[in-house]
Amino acid sequence: MGEVAEAVDAVYRRDSRRVLATLIRLLGDFDLAEEALHEAFAAAVTQWAADGLPDNPRAWLVSTGRFKAIDRLRRRQRFDEAVPELQQLQGAGDDLAAEAEREGLDDDRLRLIFVCCHPALAPEARLALTLREVCDLSNEEIARAFLSRPATIAQRIVRAKAKIRDAGIAYRVPPPAELPERLDSVLRVLYLVFNEGYAASGGDALVRRELCAEAIRVATLLVELLPHPEALGLLALMLFHDARRETRTDDRGRLVLLEDQDRRRWDRGQIEQAEALLARALAPGRVGAYALQAAIAGAHARAETAAATDWKRIVALYELLCELAPSPVVQLNAAVALAMRDGPAAGLERVEQLLEGRELQRYHPAHAARAELLRRLGRKDEAADAFRRAIALAAPGPEREHMEARLRELVG
Repeated sequence: MGEVAEAVDAVYRRDSRRVLATLIRLLGDFDLAEEALHEAFAAAVTQWAADGLPDNPRAWLVSTGRFKAIDRLRRRQRFDEAVPELQQLQGAGDDLAAEAEREGLDDDRLRLIFVCCHPALAPEARLALTLREVCDLSNEEIARAFLSRPATIAQRIVRAKAKIRDAGIAYRVPPPAELPERLDSVLRVLYLVFNEGYAASGGDALVRRELCAEAIRVATLLVELLPHPEALGLLALMLFHDARRETRTDDRGRLVLLEDQDRRRWDRGQIEQAEALLARALAPGRVGAYALQAAIAGAHARAETAAATDWKRIVALYELLCELAPSPVVQLNAAVALAMRDGPAAGLERVEQLLEGRELQRYHPAHAARAELLRRLGRKDEAADAFRRAIALAAPGPEREHMEARLRELVG
């Protein structure tokens, strides 16, 4: 039984999200599909011990889950109300094994991603639902990642499922006319998940590896099933950044700036994979925002030393990005790149212009960037004040500790 349990566990880790996606399509109900999924895996432990591992475990689980759902509906007290639903389920997917062999189940995962990221759902609901249903993170894990409460996450997921049901949101990949808007929503969710993993908004760790890994896993799936240039660009961006993950903190968990990282420890395999994806993203000729960000990350990845960084190219790429997808944060990053190309005075002027507006007033990286440029110019008192402002706005963690260390250096 131990070997069978291990086999079932391995299938769960590898295929449970695929099976769930197909059950959601067949049953038309998230909660019923989740119950059916767990009942199917529970049945597998006993059945596979007696009969051996089936030739197609996924199809077996889908078929078993569907029949478990039918049994569950039969046991409901309001049997009469469930009859039409039962008839539909009994007539659906009679030869699921053949369907799995012919079409595979991956398309259902793509459908599930688009449903979870539907524009009709609130942005925070898309994020929570994707992490729960596509990535299989628990409410507690999602809450920890986004500094929320499990009950709040659970409520968002319940409301999102109700919205999908009540609004009759179709379980499908959108047609070509709707794809740009819908794909943008999917990519935005994946981008947020990765960013929270790569630069955690709170907590003791700078990086949450599990969130980075989940975002890359789902983005890889998206690229395999729908190789749109911007999906390629986003995955390339993630891989370029993730290649540097192990060098972003030292052995004590303290932040290590990009210019001080040991580039010999960067994952060259991931960088090569990202380069190939970026080439595919740029091939069509029309460059998207994610591809531009990936190109910037790629310029950093190619530099063997910090001094060898092609800041002229990076500034040019940021200028394009500011035209294509203008935002205060993009403009801030462009100002920092300008400082590296033309000197801290040029960058400081641009940063201070940005801080005159409202958008970045409470954004601690903007004040930290100003502080660092003032420090490089030797304006220690002003730099110290700017660091104090940034520290007051930052959550506890390695980033704030780094700024506190900088402040101590300035004030002696």
